[in-house]
Amino acid sequence: MARRKKGRDISGWVLVDKPAGLTSTAVVNKVRWCFDAKKAGHAGTLDPDATGMLPVALGEATKTIAYMGDDLKAYDFRVRLGVSTKTDDAEGEVIETSDARPSDAEITAALPAFVGDIQQVPPQFSAVKVDGERAYDIARGGGEMELAARDLYVESLKVIGRPDADHVDLEFVCGSGGYVRSIARDLGQALGCLGHVLWLRRTWVGPFDIEEAVGLDRVEALARSEEIDALLHPVGMALHALPELRATEAGAARLRNGNPGGVLPGNVEYGDLAWATLNGVPVAVGRYRAGELHPERVFNL
Repeated sequence: MARRKKGRDISGWVLVDKPAGLTSTAVVNKVRWCFDAKKAGHAGTLDPDATGMLPVALGEATKTIAYMGDDLKAYDFRVRLGVSTKTDDAEGEVIETSDARPSDAEITAALPAFVGDIQQVPPQFSAVKVDGERAYDIARGGGEMELAARDLYVESLKVIGRPDADHVDLEFVCGSGGYVRSIARDLGQALGCLGHVLWLRRTWVGPFDIEEAVGLDRVEALARSEEIDALLHPVGMALHALPELRATEAGAARLRNGNPGGVLPGNVEYGDLAWATLNGVPVAVGRYRAGELHPERVFNL
């Protein structure tokens, strides 16, 4: 007989203000334990030293992560000018320094080159795979790699502060796959002064804003209590970019069994990706065709 999987059948999003010093996976594991949830995942990895918005999906919410690929993400970060490091952040060994310091005007003038559809080379210390091995594992072993540039969409990059000549604070809004450390490195090179990330904070991911997040200490304080469920946000929040259709009672029953089901007319065209609800509860995500939704993902809610 198969062993029963431990944990509760609980579903929703927990918006965590991630502290520095923990991996994203460690945060997910802590949240999962605190909620006694059977299943958990997260949307968008943050480096261990980064802080800010980490959306943690529990239960059926994990099925919606795949539909957040086009969501933009926003970061506030500080660049230390005049110093480059092996890791492109403050944790790495210093490899080069420069006495050059750009003016505010020079920094502002350099930023448009990093906006729009750009090519970005990931940091040597990144999770990119090289011949089946993670780049950071190769780098930690003393190896160096020629990492291929990747396409990246950058919505905006702007100065939000200049504490002193050695530092500049920036806000960065980008699509999936962006590396803030690469922006700091490449901006420093473009300005002729070098640079690396001193600190990094993610302020929002798609519909999830840091203003709605709670600290991990708050989650841990409510661990395994009845009150902790009040921290949950709806499963459907991650589907904000897709049109919502209302399923009929009969259509919802068919969708829950993995079959095409009837939906009421909505703002969709034939073949569009959409999600269906019944009485406000998500039922399925799928393709709309001639009055029916053909499911790709079915929710057990």
